[in-house]
Formats: sequence, structure tokens, C-alpha cells
Amino acid sequence: MASSAAGKSLPEGESETALVPVRALAEFPSEFTPYQEARIRHWDRVAQNFDKAGVWLGSYYHRSLERLFRFAIPENLTVLEVGCGDGSLLASLKPGAGVGIDFSPEMIAKAREKHPALTFVECDALHLNIPGDPTFDCIVLSDLVNDLWDVQTVLQEVKRFMKPSTRLVLNFHSHLWEMPLKLAQSMGFSRPRLLQNWLAPEDVKMLLNLTDYEVVRHNSEILMPLYIPLVSSFCNTYLAKLFPFRFFDLTNFIVGRPKNLPRPGPLPRVSVIVPARNEAGNIADIIRRIPEMGGGTEIIFVEGHSSDDTFASIEREIKAHPERNCALFRQTGKGKGDAVRLGFAKATGDILMILDADLTVRPEDLPRFYDALHNDHGEFINGVRLVYPMEEDAMRFFNVLGNKFFSHLFSWLTGQHFKDTLCGTKVLWARDYKRIADNRSYFGDFDPFGDFDLLFGAAKANLKMVDMPVRYGERKYGTTNIQRWRHGWILLRMCMFAARRIKFI
Repeated sequence: MASSAAGKSLPEGESETALVPVRALAEFPSEFTPYQEARIRHWDRVAQNFDKAGVWLGSYYHRSLERLFRFAIPENLTVLEVGCGDGSLLASLKPGAGVGIDFSPEMIAKAREKHPALTFVECDALHLNIPGDPTFDCIVLSDLVNDLWDVQTVLQEVKRFMKPSTRLVLNFHSHLWEMPLKLAQSMGFSRPRLLQNWLAPEDVKMLLNLTDYEVVRHNSEILMPLYIPLVSSFCNTYLAKLFPFRFFDLTNFIVGRPKNLPRPGPLPRVSVIVPARNEAGNIADIIRRIPEMGGGTEIIFVEGHSSDDTFASIEREIKAHPERNCALFRQTGKGKGDAVRLGFAKATGDILMILDADLTVRPEDLPRFYDALHNDHGEFINGVRLVYPMEEDAMRFFNVLGNKFFSHLFSWLTGQHFKDTLCGTKVLWARDYKRIADNRSYFGDFDPFGDFDLLFGAAKANLKMVDMPVRYGERKYGTTNIQRWRHGWILLRMCMFAARRIKFI
């Protein structure tokens, strides 16, 4: 097994992965050998002249790339970079264990000299040879696909080093920049390159689909690749994300995840978190109607300073149903978000579900969420109340408008489609929630409701989020705790805050 010089071993695979058949180098046509040899010679020359000018005039672009990759890939993960060059991008990610692959001997020598704490292997991307066949948390292909003889084969090849949670993060230049980049190269502003593929985003997505990947996120970045004080930062932070300027961005970023990798082992256990405040009349139905799912289901009630006898009602119903695995905790803080975080902290299941105690979403629909997550249709399953007709008094008109507005705003902020961000029913893996919780400091404690805390956290973690339509019913007991105008203003402020942390970076 390969390991870094810092002494951290690369991870073993979570499961025995079904390897995808990959073409051997000898199977490529006769034109392939001179094509590849020319590129090896080219990048050897680039490596030999790397520091002659002291610093590349295009260094601002590469620093910008490093910043964008650091946003997409948290520190201390295991990272494989294919086409690593001198290893600067890989080193900037501060991986717990990092491996760089390149076919240029001179580039590999330079990378080993500059970054001795990382592992660098000289081999071709079309036929990776990493001792031990480890798996990685992230695999990076930066400015590589436009330089490859066969992109599809490389995408198949890197899949051998993936587990179900691995993320493929890649970027590639926009075709609109072909002539400006040729001019920049002739003037010394950019590293020289040979004939490129110039793939469009649709081409890359098609190839990902053919090799059994799913696109999690696609966005364009870097409108101004040269450094001009104040101007470059403004263009790349703000204008690059806005219509119509984003159509002129230099590079496309795509985050993908592997599909159809096996998940062996026993059926996952489920924890259903039920925040309950002034819901005494619903408790008996909650315990009776929540189905048993997977390897077993626990119900965790978090009571939130009710003015009725909700806490006592939960105690009575738990005693009356010893056949159900139930637990009760009294909330110490305030707000639904605080209650959900307490429930998640006490949960022991592999899958975490939130069910609002008002029963406006049917508990009988929870197995649909379980199936979607367990069958890998997504990694964060979000309830949607705006597909099927609602009961007459289920949601007031301005609440519907507010939900539609926030769904469009959130879709734009995260780059993933959402139809309803405020449905209380949300389901995810416990291991993914831990990643969100461990990185909560990035956003801070900004969400008293808990919905956006989870959604923005899942988007930052590059989880594949999927909408699950549910029928939304009228409340049968009590009154809503939602104050639409005051809470709507709080939600808008949260979106404005999150935009600075997840969109305009």
C-alpha cells in the first residue's frame, strides 16, 4: 500500500469494488504512441524551464484554481491527483494522505523535490499503477481532460480507486477561450500546451454518464485570469457567477460521484428525530404510525419547552409501547435547529430522518426516503410539498409564494435543483451528517430552524441532494409555530449570509 512520507497510510477500500474493464495501452491505435510521447517530451521541457522566469505570469490563475479546489475539498482527506504536474495544487489541499500521478519524469522529480511529504508516482493516466490499489476520498483532474487521448478510459480507470463516497473534482477550459489562450501562450502569459480536445461541459457530462458517474454540481469560474488589483477579485468573486458574465468564464468545474458501486453489509439502522413543541395531541399517532425500516428503527423525541403536556404525553406513550425503541430528551436551547442537532447527537442509527411532530407529512412516507437513500439515488433526500395538491388549509398563499421563492434562490446558490427548501422531512446518512457538523464552523450557528444549516452544509460537502414529493396535509392538533413574515425575513438574511460563504467565494 502506498503511504505518504508523513507516515499516514492511504485508506483501505470500504468494500470490494467491481473493477471496470480498462483498455491496456497496447490496445490503442498506432497514432497513440507518438501522440503520448510528444506530450511527455513537452511537459518535461515545461518542467525543466519551470522556474527560469522566476514566476509564471499565469500564477494568479493557478492560485485562483487552488482556492476553488480548497473550497470543494476539505483538508485532511485522502486525495489522488491525476496529472499533478509539480504537485502544487495537491499540496495546497493539505491532504491527510496525498498521491500525485504524472507521466512526465521531470514533473514527478520536481514534485518530489518540492513536496516530500506527499507521494508521487510516474505512470500514465490511461493505466494507473498505484501500489496497494487504495481508495481515496477525492480524485482531482485539473486542466487534464482537454489534454487526454481517451477521456472515457481515464474516467473508467480512476474509478478503480473509488468508494461510494468518493468525489471526482475536475476543471477544464472553456472553448470560448481557445484563441485568447493561444495568444496568452505566445506572449508568455500562460504555460504552453499542445493541441487540445476543447470539450464542452455537455461533452464531459456525457462521458461521465457513459462511465457511470453522476454530476453533483457544475459551475463556471474565473472571468479574469490575470491579476489586476481590485478588478480581478471583483470579477472572479461576483461577476463570474452572474448572468451574462458567467458565459465568458475561463474554466468549468464539475463535481461527480460514482454510481452503482456495491454497499455490502447488513441493512442500515434508522433513527427518526421528532422535534416536538406543544404537540401533545399527536404523540400517540407518531409512535403508532412510524414504520419499522431497515435493520431497525429508533424514535428520538426532543421536547422543546412546551406550554401543554407534550413531555408527559411522550413519557406515557413510550411506556405504553415497550415494543418500540423510543427515547426522550428535553431541549436545553431554543429553536427547531437546536432540537434537531440534539436529536442527531443522541441517535445511534446509520440513517438519520427528521419528522415534524405536527404530522402534516405522513410518517407512512418515510420508507420512500429510506429506499431513495439506501438505493443510492441520492445522499440527502429532501421532502417536497409543492408537487401534489395540498389539503385546503395546509399552507397559506403567501407561505406557498415564500417557499417557491426560497427554492429558486437556494437552487441558484448551491447549483443543485430544489423545489421546496422548508419541508421539515429530511433524510441523510449519519456519516454525512458528521461531516456537516464537523464543518459547521464554516457557516457558524446562523440557522435557528435547522433546514438551511443542513442544506447549505450538504451543498458544501458536495452531497447529491434529491427531492422526494410528499402529500402535505392539514394540522390536526394545535397551531403552527411558524411566523411567516418575521421568519421569512430571517430566512432571507440567512441566504444573504450564506451567499458570501458558498456562492461569492
